[in-house]
Amino acid sequence: MVESKIANLPSRFGKFDIKAYKDGCQEHLAIMSKNFSSIEAPLVRIHSECLTGDSIGSLKCDCNNQLNLALELISKEGGLVIYHRQEGRNIGLVNKVNAYNLQDQGFNTVEANLKLGFKEDERDYRAIDYILKNLGVKKMRLITNNPRKIDFIESTDIEIVERIPAITKTNKFNENYLKTKKDELGHFL
Repeated sequence: MVESKIANLPSRFGKFDIKAYKDGCQEHLAIMSKNFSSIEAPLVRIHSECLTGDSIGSLKCDCNNQLNLALELISKEGGLVIYHRQEGRNIGLVNKVNAYNLQDQGFNTVEANLKLGFKEDERDYRAIDYILKNLGVKKMRLITNNPRKIDFIESTDIEIVERIPAITKTNKFNENYLKTKKDELGHFL
């Protein structure tokens, strides 16, 4: 794993420190509140990359809303967002758009991934373990709805002292997506 130095990042949510990590061809980002290192159990959001949601504001998902919620929370309470660069549950941008096409034809997000020959979720969280340990996280308040992220953290020696729900508003474009995440992926929604 290759690491950058820590740099300042002023944003509309407040002032943060950032650090980048390169793991093979994937680059991840740690976005930390200024008081992050002094908090015993900081808020932590493992945010999986979603170019269409995070950058373009797609209404097909809740990704941008969850990222904004996490950045607002950590700017107030202190913590860390790890921007996990595994687009489309790690199937990549081209395949994610192909999955969108299948969703337009009536398949749900899980069915689309399976039809494209992928597992329902291809993400690998090993880089997350490295980043958390590199930053000295031993306890956390995890911001997530995803049971797989909880299971992953519980498989490490890092303690989750609290799970903070990342519940955001739904809209007519993401209702089925969120229902599928709840019903088929077990998300706490």
